[in-house]
Amino acid sequence: MKLALILTILLFPACVHAEDSTGTLKKVKDANLLVIGYRESSVPWSYLDANQKVVGYSHEVALKIYDAIKADLHMPGLQLREIPITAQNRISLMQNGIIDLECNGTTNTSERRKQVAFSNTIAFTQTQLLTKKKSGIHEFEDIAGKTVAVTAGTTSERYLRHYADEKKVTLNIVPTRDHSQGFLMLQTGRADAFFMDRDVLGSLVAKASDKADYVITGKPQTKEALACMLRKDDPQFKALVDRVIAKMQTSGEAAKMYDTWFMAPIPPNGMVLNAPLTDAMRDLYAHPNDQSFD
Repeated sequence: MKLALILTILLFPACVHAEDSTGTLKKVKDANLLVIGYRESSVPWSYLDANQKVVGYSHEVALKIYDAIKADLHMPGLQLREIPITAQNRISLMQNGIIDLECNGTTNTSERRKQVAFSNTIAFTQTQLLTKKKSGIHEFEDIAGKTVAVTAGTTSERYLRHYADEKKVTLNIVPTRDHSQGFLMLQTGRADAFFMDRDVLGSLVAKASDKADYVITGKPQTKEALACMLRKDDPQFKALVDRVIAKMQTSGEAAKMYDTWFMAPIPPNGMVLNAPLTDAMRDLYAHPNDQSFD
């Protein structure tokens, strides 16, 4: 009986690897190509450094998944293509088969899961306001009658519009192409505040020459479970991606990566975000899961 059990355990991994590839893995195998979508200015998740190389915490996760795909498919020469995407087009590019994987600080929500699938959570964040210290904006209620920039196609934009409708607040909401444009609107006085994920706001301020002029303020409005985005109804690929993320988190590798991107100098100018790992993140690393907050 014991011998049979041992043989079963030893042979099981081989059975898993021997199964025919389907969905995304079949697409990747047939084309000898994995296509990853990246963001150009989503610091510290996925962005371009001074040499126009894609870097970031979540992009490192994507590259770990790429390595696992090469190993599982026995394709050490598997090609990788990285293409720029935006918050507005990322879901359609995934649905249309243009990209195979997206790890860029995207929030896992029940609404989005009607269109795409999500991996195990890779990080948590919260949304807040970034404004100039002299703006007079201290709490979220202070944005009434103001102009607020927000990155288009994000859960932050959806929340802001819902807030204005529900509270009957007069608010000039200005969607921007990316985070950098949102911050530029604030810098140049075309917006009174920029509403986005706290870590993104912190990175924008950290690399600004006039950083002393800004403050992240107000009670956090939402909690966000960030994950890699995948095509819907592809359990084989999701299982691979979840396995990679879970191994990184439970082995301590993810915590080391976090320190690299949130507690140490990062490209392009050596800024330090100084955002220590939270208790919630430590619990996530100990118990990997794909649960969202809605």
